[in-house]
Amino acid sequence: MKWHSALGIPAESYRFHDHIKMAHYADAASDIEFDFPMGFKELEGVHSRTDFDLKQHEEHTGKKLQYFDPELNKNYVPYVIETSIGLDRMFLAVLSSSFKNEDLGEGKSRAVLALPASLAPYKVAVMPLTKKDGLPDKAREIMDSLKYDFNCAYDEKDSPGKRYRRQDAIGTPFCVMVDHESLENDTVTIRDRDTMEQERVSISELNSIIAKRVSFKALLQGEAVTLQSN
Repeated sequence: MKWHSALGIPAESYRFHDHIKMAHYADAASDIEFDFPMGFKELEGVHSRTDFDLKQHEEHTGKKLQYFDPELNKNYVPYVIETSIGLDRMFLAVLSSSFKNEDLGEGKSRAVLALPASLAPYKVAVMPLTKKDGLPDKAREIMDSLKYDFNCAYDEKDSPGKRYRRQDAIGTPFCVMVDHESLENDTVTIRDRDTMEQERVSISELNSIIAKRVSFKALLQGEAVTLQSN
């Protein structure tokens, strides 16, 4: 459950279903069920297969498969706990729980794919504020510094607001806006997809900021960070 919780999906989307009827070799079986668009269905199965598997190996191979427990001072055949999770079901669970239509007030809304940053196809979109004054060149320079570590998108078409909405819809966690101030002091505005907060940061800090946010280690340890507004 720590793995599932790390994805940021609400706890109420999960439930346990204990089996009443079990295989002859099992002494406990429980499914983790997920509230899919079509209702609660099995996402992961967890079964205690007791010592059936290793005893079968012993019988058919003639090899002793026992563990000596120094605390109990005796040998025993270990139990096997089997867990099975479906990749396609996990994909659907993440996708269906991540897509949102958010009401922004004043008659405005946005479609956002709030994927865990570690799973997002694109990690960052780099955008020049305009197509002139050397801003695209600066944006390409920044993208070149990031593209070896992250999947990056480059977007210079339409207004900044429309570009932000496009990236929200495909789940890009970060947008980096390059403006005229970027040419003066090597800073950019970085926008967080989930909070829509924006922060002015040094270009030299971009790699470390994004790395922390999209890290699988941070996700599993619950350390993923979001931007704070100034």
